[in-house]
Amino acid sequence: MPAADMPLIVDLAGRDDELRAPLDDLRLGRWSAARDLLRRTGPDWELRTSRSLVLSVGAGSLGAIKAWLSEEPFSADALMMWARVLTREALRAMDKGRDRDLVLQSGTFARDACFGAVGRWPEDPVPWVDLLRLAKLPVGRRGLRLLDPYLVQRLQLWGQSIEMNRWDEAPEKALFPGPWPLLHEADRRHPGSREAYHRMREYAELRAPWQAVDFTRWASGGAPEDSASALHMLPLHAFVTEYQRRHGSGEIGALSFWTSDQIRHYARRARFGWFESTPPKQRSRLSLLDLNHLAFTLVASGEDGAAAVFNEIGPYATSAPWETFSTSLRRDWHSEFLRMRASVVRPRVRHR
Repeated sequence: MPAADMPLIVDLAGRDDELRAPLDDLRLGRWSAARDLLRRTGPDWELRTSRSLVLSVGAGSLGAIKAWLSEEPFSADALMMWARVLTREALRAMDKGRDRDLVLQSGTFARDACFGAVGRWPEDPVPWVDLLRLAKLPVGRRGLRLLDPYLVQRLQLWGQSIEMNRWDEAPEKALFPGPWPLLHEADRRHPGSREAYHRMREYAELRAPWQAVDFTRWASGGAPEDSASALHMLPLHAFVTEYQRRHGSGEIGALSFWTSDQIRHYARRARFGWFESTPPKQRSRLSLLDLNHLAFTLVASGEDGAAAVFNEIGPYATSAPWETFSTSLRRDWHSEFLRMRASVVRPRVRHR
């Protein structure tokens, strides 16, 4: 068992050692390692989405991927990665408060790149995930339809006008209007796609945090019972944003929020339905971000089972959710992570 006082590592690649060489190459303006990694990953959609997401934020990735696309313009991997980096750039421009026209222009370039990737490898869910990310741009409800490469076909199939087709209609009345066809297309290619459902959750959070909570409950409730599904983790992510809003407004304290029956219910559900339902030999592929959210929620709510999750995390940590929680209490998140880990993980006994 790992020691409770083991070091803390915040690493972009996390536990996926195969990612480190491609990231180093991208920093040097090379792309061959990234290409080879994605080629080996193939249609393993869970790995493909997570690895391509990390590669797209690597230093120098924009220039390197552009060079790759120039040299291999018909490569499905290059087209997908070009869509990823352009999507990231468009969202960065929005987050930095750039001029709205510039943001929308960047979003248009990213959208067109996603459309190209969809056409080159129709089975790949990653471009649909990025289209869901682009839905966060200030395009309005009408503009959401322009993110759908199959919009014309849908209209012809339905035989209705754009005003009549209810493109953004939710599958249940209690849920919000939004880019549901994009989620459907990603989910059809990769059922229960972690990335797709999280992007839809982020879209809902822009509208209102409680809508994101409602969405994650709905998604978690629809998770298959016979398989370990990351959909069980969705509510835990939404609760962090909800806590940040309610605690920041002075509406509720940390203890009363995290020890509520609702939080404890979903923490148990995630522990049993996702973590413990995953065979131990396959847990190294679980999202490091999800593992950190589960470990935090189990400790904060007083539920059992956090030690096994911390042991799976090992020395690696992600800033979320620790930073959000620690900032609200004016504490250092590194120290808070180490304190909470030490509270449940027994130190290794050294025999002389």
